[in-house]
Amino acid sequence: MLLTERRADRVILHNISWQQFESLLADLSESRAARVAYDDGTLEIMTPLPEHEYYKETLSDAIKNISETLEQDYESLGSTTWKRELKRAGVEPDNCFYFQNEPKVRGKLEFDLNQDP
Repeated sequence: MLLTERRADRVILHNISWQQFESLLADLSESRAARVAYDDGTLEIMTPLPEHEYYKETLSDAIKNISETLEQDYESLGSTTWKRELKRAGVEPDNCFYFQNEPKVRGKLEFDLNQDP
């Protein structure tokens, strides 16, 4: 494991295996404050600061308001952990939205990214 960057709100680690990434997600559980991103051996762990959360909420509210004004259906899945082992990638967005494929995911609680949009 190689540490290349460290700030008060973020740390980036290199040479992390997919199994280590999966173990970290299991250890941290759903109740954590930190967000993680993984790409082919590089792991970023970030703790969102108040400024980050402010802009996240402002942008999410704007997306929802514009969608409602345009009468555009959407499905918001928040900071869901999206991962694909074959691509060796995983990410947790601040908030994510389905628009075009909203009918396909409406009410869905489990996803298989090899099949689902």
